[in-house]
Amino acid sequence: MKLIARNALILGLGLVLGVSLSIGSSVFAERSENEAASSLPLDELRSLSEIFGKVKADYVEEVEDKTLLENAIKGMLSGLDPHSSYLDKDDFKDLQIGTSGEFGGLGIQVSMEDGFVKVISPIYDSPAQKAGVQSGDLIVRLDDTPVKGMTLEEAVNIMRGKPGTKISLTIAREGETNPIKVKITRAVIKVKSVKQRILEPGFAYVRITSFQKRTGEQLRQAVSKLRKEGEGELKGLVLDLRNNPGGVLGAAISVSDAFLEKGLIVYTAGRSKESEDRRNATPGDVMKGAPIVVLVNGGSASASEIVAGALQDQKRAVIMGSRTFGKGSVQTIFPMSNGSAVKLTTARYYTPSGRSIQAEGIDPDIEVASLKVEARAKTEDHNLREADLSRHLENGSKQQKDENDDAKAEDASADEESKEKEPLAVTDYALHEALTTLKAYSIFQSLVK
Repeated sequence: MKLIARNALILGLGLVLGVSLSIGSSVFAERSENEAASSLPLDELRSLSEIFGKVKADYVEEVEDKTLLENAIKGMLSGLDPHSSYLDKDDFKDLQIGTSGEFGGLGIQVSMEDGFVKVISPIYDSPAQKAGVQSGDLIVRLDDTPVKGMTLEEAVNIMRGKPGTKISLTIAREGETNPIKVKITRAVIKVKSVKQRILEPGFAYVRITSFQKRTGEQLRQAVSKLRKEGEGELKGLVLDLRNNPGGVLGAAISVSDAFLEKGLIVYTAGRSKESEDRRNATPGDVMKGAPIVVLVNGGSASASEIVAGALQDQKRAVIMGSRTFGKGSVQTIFPMSNGSAVKLTTARYYTPSGRSIQAEGIDPDIEVASLKVEARAKTEDHNLREADLSRHLENGSKQQKDENDDAKAEDASADEESKEKEPLAVTDYALHEALTTLKAYSIFQSLVK
């Protein structure tokens, strides 16, 4: 009997509430009967058979054979690594739906750590993010039920539910003495993979929230829209991959390729020959050589790390923020004859320079701490100038009086605007630093021409 792996390289993390991991490009692996038979550990299988019989005969309650065998499979896979698992029919269906970008749940990407559910990343604009759930949080209770002792699948099944219903999460967070209770209303999560806007004339911003099948295409469309909106060539781009937990491998390759003219993007390597794969860039840079700053943090994982690593190694972008999550393994989905599937870690992926990101992550070129900046009151920000001194000399220009009047009018207008819109440094300090870097680079380029 031949085992055929029909679907794809998976670069997501844990399980998304309401959807499993995203599916990428197809990979086929075959194992011969002789190879399988020669590797069977007969003594261990005899022990498994004895234990199965003992449970059937002496367990306090009768258990169906199917349940016992499925539990044995789950235990075998969960003992390998945090990303290998057994997917029953419903889980497998959720996985396949996940690449559509619309699903029900809380909107958090999770894995298991020390018996608790660990939040890898809340999905942007999801109920979980709006409720204040953060990357690195440990979920210790679901409503009144302790998580300790549950499998990841059991915890996820409790967190799933009908849109509009509520669930209370008890969270342990680093730096907090007491547990935090968060009440979240379940919803249908519609993930828009790519969002864009102009930060300042000539400087664009694109955020990728997750890597789905059409993300590469949507990125190219976003840059085209920004170029039209800016009415000219773009001087620079901030690519925001913060709290992006990953997704489809093909999408990560497509996004990287959009900014590269040539060279290696990523390669994978594992025990089997079928797990080896190399992906290269094709000609055509959507930014036409303009500088790029990529924002990352501890919630940037998997496919996000492929993009950041490729652009960093190819010296195409400056990586800014904090070290990424470090999920550098590849999962392959093996569909089973009964409609279930096995998700198995089959390879590691490497950046163009040969770096394995597994358990290490991508170190930024410029580290920017997660800070909250507050604007000073206007009275604190007013330095004494020559124009403030009594009997100061006028500039000498005939238009001076008009200019002074215009300046006063502009100051008044700016005061009104500031009341409505806070400075970028206050709302998003890391993004402010990225924009400042792009502007400095643009000025320097103009000076050396």
